[in-house]
Amino acid sequence: MSILTKIFDKNKRMLNKYKKIVEKINSMESKIEKLSDEQLKSKTNEFKKRLSEGETLDDILVEAFAVVRETAKRVLKMRHFDVQLMGGIALHEGNIAEMKTGEGKTLVATLPVYLNALTEKGVHLATHNDYLAKRDAQWMAPVYEFLGLSVGFIQAGMDNEERKKAYECDVTYGTANEFGFDYLRDNLVYDLNDKVQRGHHYAIVDEADSILIDEARTPLIISGPSDTPSHLYTKFASIAKKLKRDEDFTLDEKSKAVILTDEGISRLEKMLGIENLYDPKNIHYLFHTLNALKALHYFKRDKDYIIQDGEVIIVDEFTGRLMHGRRYSEGLHQAIEAKEGVKVKEESLTYATITFQNYFRMYEKLAGMTGTAKTEEDEFKQIYNCEVVVIPTNKPVIRKDKNDLIYKTQKEKWNAVVNEIKKRYKKEQPMLVGTTSIETSELLSSMLKKEGIPHNVLNAKYHEKEAEIIAQAGQKGMITIATNMAGRGTDIKLGEGVVELGGLYVIGTERHESRRIDNQLIGRSGRQGDPGESRFFLSFEDDLLRLFGGDKLKNIMNTLKIEDGQPIEHGLLSKIIRDAQKRVEGIHFSIRKRLFELDSIMDYQRSSIYSHRDWILGQDNYDEHLKEIFEDVVERLVESSITEEETVDKENLSKKLLAFGIVEKIEYDNIEECKDKVFKMLWDRYLSKKNEFGDEFNKLAKFIMLRIIDERWRKHLEAIEHLKEAVSLRAYGQKDPTMEFKKESYILFEELINNIYDDTVSYLLRIIKVDTSKEEEETKKKIHQLNFVHNDGSVINRAEKRKEKKKSHKRIKIKR
Repeated sequence: MSILTKIFDKNKRMLNKYKKIVEKINSMESKIEKLSDEQLKSKTNEFKKRLSEGETLDDILVEAFAVVRETAKRVLKMRHFDVQLMGGIALHEGNIAEMKTGEGKTLVATLPVYLNALTEKGVHLATHNDYLAKRDAQWMAPVYEFLGLSVGFIQAGMDNEERKKAYECDVTYGTANEFGFDYLRDNLVYDLNDKVQRGHHYAIVDEADSILIDEARTPLIISGPSDTPSHLYTKFASIAKKLKRDEDFTLDEKSKAVILTDEGISRLEKMLGIENLYDPKNIHYLFHTLNALKALHYFKRDKDYIIQDGEVIIVDEFTGRLMHGRRYSEGLHQAIEAKEGVKVKEESLTYATITFQNYFRMYEKLAGMTGTAKTEEDEFKQIYNCEVVVIPTNKPVIRKDKNDLIYKTQKEKWNAVVNEIKKRYKKEQPMLVGTTSIETSELLSSMLKKEGIPHNVLNAKYHEKEAEIIAQAGQKGMITIATNMAGRGTDIKLGEGVVELGGLYVIGTERHESRRIDNQLIGRSGRQGDPGESRFFLSFEDDLLRLFGGDKLKNIMNTLKIEDGQPIEHGLLSKIIRDAQKRVEGIHFSIRKRLFELDSIMDYQRSSIYSHRDWILGQDNYDEHLKEIFEDVVERLVESSITEEETVDKENLSKKLLAFGIVEKIEYDNIEECKDKVFKMLWDRYLSKKNEFGDEFNKLAKFIMLRIIDERWRKHLEAIEHLKEAVSLRAYGQKDPTMEFKKESYILFEELINNIYDDTVSYLLRIIKVDTSKEEEETKKKIHQLNFVHNDGSVINRAEKRKEKKKSHKRIKIKR
């Protein structure tokens, strides 16, 4: 290593800093050892008092870590190694700690978790699966509980009360999925008491590379089946044809709006057999009616769209080209399908969505730990602002990692793997065989059965069984076939006499797209200074080599004229394979980066809507807020009715006011005077409604506002999904998809806010006395029936698929 490298080796500098802190912790050990159990327990209250008096977590770190180490010795009979203390410091500082398999990451986490839990804001530890969340919480609970801290864990299927209880604990373990979904669920509640999370203070992500990198490509989605059966669109298409223009409804062709008259509302209520169209439970009927009327009167076949192969395909109004795959949002496309009598496509509705990237960035401080992170250091820094710190092992690694053996065909490769297993089985050396899919693990299993070789197959389907099998995998003569992800978070300990046989032998049967996954597999062997060995058996027919190895490998094979069954082993080949992996990693990174960029734009919108929702949930009186909404609506109503002569088009404005139940004619030419008078009309009507309802008005207003926000936000998410599809194609036209998305999603968001405000005013001015408690119960029930989706994908095996001047303080804010 050159002098310059040593000087600029950031990792080395950080480790040197940590070593000095570790020395201070060690120097306290003898003093802390002498404390009685009661004195040790009292340290927690002492630390909390010191923090309340102005000391920082860094000020008490040395003593707090010494206290945790002593507690672990007493209750778990485990003492933190010096390198584990270093890992704990790295995590406390908000870094990703790379610690090899078997170095005791579960124990390491107790140090920063305890320290940060002293703030009483709650600490979250995110794991890979439910089993590990429960196991680690129960395993480490004695340490926290001895020191007076409470520990909880989240499991899939838990009810709200259990979840709330777990989040109220000082320390909460759970899967990343559950944490993310709970956040989304919390922003669908209709009562603040139904929220389960209490903020995002400090999180440690276990297996950080897997959760924050690999799974970051696919967003968490809360979805539900469309509550609109296709026949409902057909029904409203038929109703729309029976309603008469200028009698039941009026059209504002400038803004493509449809306004129902009082006669039209009465006729519609009669047709639908309902008492009040503006009862909250009938909100969807209004949307359907307006969409059906828009489809009928504003959208013309062979101008705005065509019918091709039984599908409605939009025609781009600027280029005249067909926009395949693009759909009108908010149920309008289905309304046109129903009008034209073609098959109405039902869609599942997205109620809420977020990526892991944006969820975990909400924490004030984020840290992670994994055996493999260095290869993704740039991504951790760019997306999460986390440095990667490589923590040294407690004992040197003496495992032998041998060059890859490459065969011409998969058949030759599998035969070689079976022969290798037979050879090692005779000497009783335990083996862990990694496969990249369930299919290949079962193929190898059937080959071994034919040879009469006993073995365990581990597909990552059963987490509890996984730990049990992995725990046995280091015993003499044990053969374990596992998918490459299997064994994360579990330790393979060597049985008696295995060290003499050379330790655990790891066989890889295919190189993964990511070098980290291979390193995870290799890292199962050679823990804590144990001997071990690893080797990969590959073929030119493997997906990675076939798709990304290129012609280089084929040329080498042909030049060398290798006989069937003969492998090639050379450092140059290993380098070509590593380069292929780097290329795939690069592709994945660009996919994740683009997803992150798009979701970050959405993140501003999501946090604006969610914080607005929270504000509504926490209020008792909405007059001031509603006054601002009414002013905004009036401003837009009047502004959109101004003629070229800078006077008010009174007839046009009177038409628009029908949507708000105002039948009085407008008599004012002066714009500002008109705004004042229209506002007074609407506000007087609002105050009389409020008076009519008395004490229950605020509860009703809260419910209506939340219902409108949720309904409009859901439709907005649908529009955003279609926009994402559309902008991805614009790259072909030399346009930056991210900039296009930013621009258009901002316009959509402006429309969303306008719609929320218009609907709010319209509903509040038209409500009549009804019992909303039943409707509220139905809404709450619906939330509990939603689906929670988080898929994963791969480059190889899956195609990855009004400018208005506004007073900004009056509107839900959105950053551009």
